[in-house]
Amino acid sequence: MTKRFRLDGAEYDVEALSPEGRSLVERLSFAHLQVQALSNQKALLTKAKNAYIADLKSEIVQGRTGVDLGALFSDD
Repeated sequence: MTKRFRLDGAEYDVEALSPEGRSLVERLSFAHLQVQALSNQKALLTKAKNAYIADLKSEIVQGRTGVDLGALFSDD
């Protein structure tokens, strides 16, 4: 099967490229994968940050009022 890639809406055959062109396609593919991995990591860290903020708010409320919101809303 021939490897193909898309660039600016057009599709190209990797085999038709020079060795330097093939190398550039490989580097572009690697960069794309790294951007996707970093995007996934950002989403994960954003979710963790929001959970920490929620926990911190709960701690502040508990410290001020003595009410444990975590226990109040848990299913246990």
